[in-house]
Amino acid sequence: MKIAIIGAGKWGQALYHAFSQNNDVVITSRSTKDIKNFVSLDEALSYEYLVMAIPAQAVRSWMEENFEDRGQKLLVAAKGIETSTGAFLNEVYGSFVSDNRLAFISGPSFAAEVQKSLPTALIISSANLELAEKFVKALPSFIKGYVDYDVVGAEVAGAYKNVIAIAGGVCDGLELGNNARAALISRGLVEMTRFGEHFGAKTETFLSLGGAGDLFLTASSVLSRNYRVGLGLSKGKSLEKILEELGEVAEGIPTTKALYTIAQKENIYLPIANEVYNMLEGKDPLACVQDLLND
Repeated sequence: MKIAIIGAGKWGQALYHAFSQNNDVVITSRSTKDIKNFVSLDEALSYEYLVMAIPAQAVRSWMEENFEDRGQKLLVAAKGIETSTGAFLNEVYGSFVSDNRLAFISGPSFAAEVQKSLPTALIISSANLELAEKFVKALPSFIKGYVDYDVVGAEVAGAYKNVIAIAGGVCDGLELGNNARAALISRGLVEMTRFGEHFGAKTETFLSLGGAGDLFLTASSVLSRNYRVGLGLSKGKSLEKILEELGEVAEGIPTTKALYTIAQKENIYLPIANEVYNMLEGKDPLACVQDLLND
């Protein structure tokens, strides 16, 4: 396959490494990077298959300003919910490209480990199962790929796990113990399932690689940016200081705000997401823990 990676952050570069094993792959980004096969955006857009590794909150503006529809098929690699509108990424991309040209990748996949060719398994979801299968076949031998059609479930799980990861970092930063972390993550899984079902997602999706698999990984490791946000919050650091030290996008922050807004509007019970929102707004983490225990 001829594939162009759009976005050369850590995840974009990891996917470039992965897809380059068996395919003709180029990569591009806003600023020029010293990467083999780095090309101009115009050249990248000439490829039939695009892997979109653009941060969730920047997708709409990027598509409006840069995308030229040449019939390309897109694999979306970002996770998040658009804060300004509450839209899922499939809805954002869907306003530019038809559903049968869109696919979404999810599952346990830290960029640093993919870059080292360490084994994992991922799901590619699409309304067009032929397209999903095409992308699965392009994956390298160290990634086992699965195909699924539940795009909404994949989207919700991929976005929501970052919010639970912030809570996981707070839990460990406060040294609340293994019991507390296990309880938090398992209740987080219930919570994200409840949210997804409200929007028509399949329950089984949340027990899959893209749901439980990615959640267990992201909510319990310092390799997770969102987990490190939680660690910072547990130490009383300001959000500005945390992001300065992180030096990367932490999608869980805007996603938390989007979830809070949606929950209020749709009357969905999201106790963990609500307390993460309260922490981001300045509430003491220990008070959030106590309120969760009393809720």
